[in-house]
Amino acid sequence: MRTTLHRWSWAVLGLLLGTVSALGACLLLLVAAVWRRARTGARPLVEMERRRIAAFYGTRLGPVPRESRRAMAYLALRLGPALLGAAVLVATVAGAVSASFLVWGWFVLARLDNPVDVLLSACGGLFLLFLALQGVYGVALVEVHLGRRWLGPSGREVLERRIGELAATRAGVVEAVHEERRRIERDLHDGVQQRLVALALLLARARRASGTPEPAEKSEALLRQAHEESQEALSELRDVAWRVYPASLDNGGLGAALETLTERLGTAALVLDLTVDLAAEPPPTVRTVAYFVAAEAVTNAVKHAHASRIALRVTSPERGTVVTVTIEDDGHGGADGTGTGLLGLSRRVAALDGRLALSSPVGGPTRVTAELPCG
Repeated sequence: MRTTLHRWSWAVLGLLLGTVSALGACLLLLVAAVWRRARTGARPLVEMERRRIAAFYGTRLGPVPRESRRAMAYLALRLGPALLGAAVLVATVAGAVSASFLVWGWFVLARLDNPVDVLLSACGGLFLLFLALQGVYGVALVEVHLGRRWLGPSGREVLERRIGELAATRAGVVEAVHEERRRIERDLHDGVQQRLVALALLLARARRASGTPEPAEKSEALLRQAHEESQEALSELRDVAWRVYPASLDNGGLGAALETLTERLGTAALVLDLTVDLAAEPPPTVRTVAYFVAAEAVTNAVKHAHASRIALRVTSPERGTVVTVTIEDDGHGGADGTGTGLLGLSRRVAALDGRLALSSPVGGPTRVTAELPCG
């Protein structure tokens, strides 16, 4: 009740100020009809209107239009709601006075000759006050709608902004793909390739030893080392393939892929808590980005933050319109959002019109949150 009364009081005050400012707008329109240079005064008035709507109605509108013609059109159109708001305010005062007559009438009049008429008048005043209160909110909604229509960006500005966003995200995705290719090349060159070179050397030594009168034990030892080296090479090759794209993501879905991730990274020194609450399986592109956000953030927490406990939560509302991935660790914090890993994740998320938030104060904890729209 207290909050409703406060909101209504601010709305009434907003309508009152809007009625006063409409007088200035009407004067400006009359002067501008004779003197065209007076149109430059439209932008300050529109800025005042934008601040009034934000302060009293709680709605933030777009920037002031750059075109004076658009600002003048808004000032002309808002004269109608301003006049309606003035009528609503007059009706509010009249309804309040009529409804309260039963209280103050006894002190003004010595006696009431016809109390039935007074009672009916008071009931009518209460009804008029109720309608006026609804009218206050109605006029406020009309002003907010008008402000959004004329103070918001034009269709061309929205299109230009969207083209810029798409160009930026496209360039970001291309750069993220190039960075991923460079990482895969480093993994293959520094890991698998070195294993295969060592394996080739061992096999060459075993082949030379088999053609000499050296003991058979030496050849067997070299073959055993070659076999072990081949197993290590296969293991690293599987790790590279898993980091590129896990097969469980297609076979079992996002939940199964994340369970595999926790099994591979979870150790006695690291506790990884996984919570998956999905109303429905997200689209392939969304679950791919969600998985790589989780994998990269968890890997960073293990390698750089030296975390001992990581909480990974993947949730979505009942309709599954947005998938939220949250990774929180107890590491030492201080993560840099402009680093290669997190920058690549932000580019992946931006490609889906999503949002990536990072909170990592020095000393921890670190919290990474990604919101991925499914539509």
